[in-house]
Amino acid sequence: MATRAKKASATSAKARNSLSLSAPPPAEFTNEEELRAYRDMLLIRRFEEKAGQLYGMGFIGGFCHLYIGQEAVVTGMQMVMIEGDQVITGYRDHGHMLATGMESRGVMAELTGRQGGYSKGKGGSMHMFSKATHFYGGHGIVGAQVSLGTGLAFANKYRENGNVSCTYFGDGAANQGQVYESFNMAALWQLPVIYIIENNRYAMGTAVSRASAQTDFSQRGASFAIPGMQVDGMDVRAVKSAAEIALDHCRSGKGPVILEMQTYRYRGHSMSDPAKYRSKDEVQKMRSERDPIEQVRARILEKKFADEGELKSIDKEVREIVSDAAEFAQTDSEPDVSELYTDVLL
Repeated sequence: MATRAKKASATSAKARNSLSLSAPPPAEFTNEEELRAYRDMLLIRRFEEKAGQLYGMGFIGGFCHLYIGQEAVVTGMQMVMIEGDQVITGYRDHGHMLATGMESRGVMAELTGRQGGYSKGKGGSMHMFSKATHFYGGHGIVGAQVSLGTGLAFANKYRENGNVSCTYFGDGAANQGQVYESFNMAALWQLPVIYIIENNRYAMGTAVSRASAQTDFSQRGASFAIPGMQVDGMDVRAVKSAAEIALDHCRSGKGPVILEMQTYRYRGHSMSDPAKYRSKDEVQKMRSERDPIEQVRARILEKKFADEGELKSIDKEVREIVSDAAEFAQTDSEPDVSELYTDVLL
């Protein structure tokens, strides 16, 4: 009996190990790639900072979830994706929108409920879309996007278009039942979908260790034989390397992959969250030692890809884009009352 149990345990361990994809070394970035990553992440950071200001001034109503600290995840993924690959995510979505190429003006105007927003001012922070950039939301229901992202992957396989659905969700959403229904279908039908779990450690406000029995989120697909990888989500180079492996896996017809991005958000869960469940020292330590933008900045200066003056010019350019977006979002017209009856499915 003991021998049988030991063999079963060994077999189980072997199966688990075969499902673990080893994280590759961080990519070696060229001058162009370092500067692109720096600018793209800086745009997200400055945009979110401005959104936080407008929220405090009363220009943005409802919910507002900022992406500050997590910029390397979506930036690294987008560096490898090709035209036609889709992105779908939850409500912490502004960074994903900007990374896919959506205009700052349109995103900010949607936050303030203006007609120039991507959903004509009717969707707000959590519900905007862009067919042109293959961005499918922004979803306010926790975990709902996972089922939809799986559906996008089903469409890709049906059409044989070679595209991949990049489906983002958080460590909190990873405990939702519909997530595992989606895993089952994706594995059964070998769908081209990457489940990107942005583990920012606290879900809404509860530490992962207090809410999850299995805290290695890369193994959440083990019972469906979905391979997974843990990735340093604070290093854009590590994200890019992992993305290359995952996208190649999906495009070659091998089915879904889970990428656990180990990241960190600096602000509270939403603008109404004071984040008293963690210490200021913890946040400051992450900012000073692991900030994704500062890591890129330090490498650029060390490798002499650019000097301080050139980096200041990039920051100035980004600030001007964000300021223009904020001005537009405060002065653009509100939707006409007739818009109440458009885009409504009965």
